[in-house]
Amino acid sequence: MKKSILAAVAMAFAFAGTAQAQRPAPPPCGPAGQLSADLNANVGSSARCFELRMYTATNATGDIDMLHQRFREQEVAIFEKHGAEVVAVWQRLDDPNTLVWMLAYRDRAHRTEVWAGFAADPDWAALRMKYDVSLTIESYMMSSTNYSNLR
Repeated sequence: MKKSILAAVAMAFAFAGTAQAQRPAPPPCGPAGQLSADLNANVGSSARCFELRMYTATNATGDIDMLHQRFREQEVAIFEKHGAEVVAVWQRLDDPNTLVWMLAYRDRAHRTEVWAGFAADPDWAALRMKYDVSLTIESYMMSSTNYSNLR
């Protein structure tokens, strides 16, 4: 399973600078049947919605360490409290100011629900004030293929 996750991340990075970056991601994600016909053929019928997010600290030295501490201390727990599965969190080795993480949801509607709960959570407001880090954010929405080990 670890190889599958690493392969998914490697593929996302490979596509980030190519035609994928030029074409916006389709709004829905999750199981086949909720996607456009051109995507349904390769997506699993029980696929979840995956979101790969990259946060790059853009300000002061040490901001990336504050960001890691924010995740370590409570950010992951707040997302999980609202129903997201935090699949993994990584430190990019080719860019030490970037934290990469992946979340899983049942489908796009579930993602919307999770983020609304997260944004309204008073624990998030307090955590963000405690660790105020200036970031650039990249986000990629994905559904697992019908032959993937990770679904």
